[in-house]
Amino acid sequence: MYLKHITFSGGDPRELQEVFDHVPGVMETLVGRVTTAEGDEVFAVRLGYNPKKMDLSMLMDTLFAIVSPHSPDGQGRARGKEYRAGVWYEEAEDEPHLEFYMHFLQNRGKPPAATGAGLTLNDPLEHAKAIRPIHAKALPLAGFTAAPDEAQHYYQKHPGAESDIDFDALKSWSF
Repeated sequence: MYLKHITFSGGDPRELQEVFDHVPGVMETLVGRVTTAEGDEVFAVRLGYNPKKMDLSMLMDTLFAIVSPHSPDGQGRARGKEYRAGVWYEEAEDEPHLEFYMHFLQNRGKPPAATGAGLTLNDPLEHAKAIRPIHAKALPLAGFTAAPDEAQHYYQKHPGAESDIDFDALKSWSF
């Protein structure tokens, strides 16, 4: 079977691994660290997915439903430069798609109404045309180092461990 690979970061990579382990078409996940072109390290999860069952946009939709691209330094309790949001691609053919997607995130402006009354809840911006700064990056993967085996699939090995993500609520998602 043909697999494509993409690496995502943003918050605790063990939480991301648990999420993507249940996404149809994702065949493998691996927690580790990305080495950036600047020499920094970012905690991440590398996905192997079947492009005939899951496309890159749907994976990005899942990532950014959980990870805010507007946060400069992580998510939940996982804070710091090493937890920042990012997408790290391995194949040059993915670059235009990712650029388009990131451009969409940057320029979509005010979020759509979240209620039947047309109200947008918890929007930090008041101006309808204001654009939130985006801190997530889409960059080529310079290097990936896998975490030790004991760090892989943490939430499967430790059911009920504390998390900022409600994994039970995710089970109701339809992909």
